[in-house]
Amino acid sequence: MLSKKAKYAIKALIFLAKNLDKPPMPVSKISELEKIPKKYLEVILLDLRNAGYLFSKKGVDGGYVLNKLPEEIILVGVVRLMDGPIARVSCASAYHYHNCEECLDEATCSIRKVYLKIREEELKILSNTSISDMINYEQLVDHNPVIADFKVD
Repeated sequence: MLSKKAKYAIKALIFLAKNLDKPPMPVSKISELEKIPKKYLEVILLDLRNAGYLFSKKGVDGGYVLNKLPEEIILVGVVRLMDGPIARVSCASAYHYHNCEECLDEATCSIRKVYLKIREEELKILSNTSISDMINYEQLVDHNPVIADFKVD
């Protein structure tokens, strides 16, 4: 499940991407307009800044701006930064693998097999979706309210 932290990070990045032409956005404005608790958002934005996604300016006219183009910010990086491994079980993780204590035979474990497939599909989608794509999805739905679901390439 996507954590609130990751969801808020994505929402903040989308907001900043939609406001590329504006001066740095203060945390309070992002918090108010995106309905994200300010203290929580401060931590998230700091993490995003430290990871190179954002630039921050201090002072009266301070705030945050994107440090990368929206099409360069890929969801897999943001989700991993906020939530850690993509895999839902440790035995299916590419970078944080460890075997399950209760598993008798990993080679024949049907749970692992299913979650390896889930991880691969989720990874494929997250690796091929940018903040720019997210904005495009929103505009697609805004212009055609009949669309309840969108397909990710």
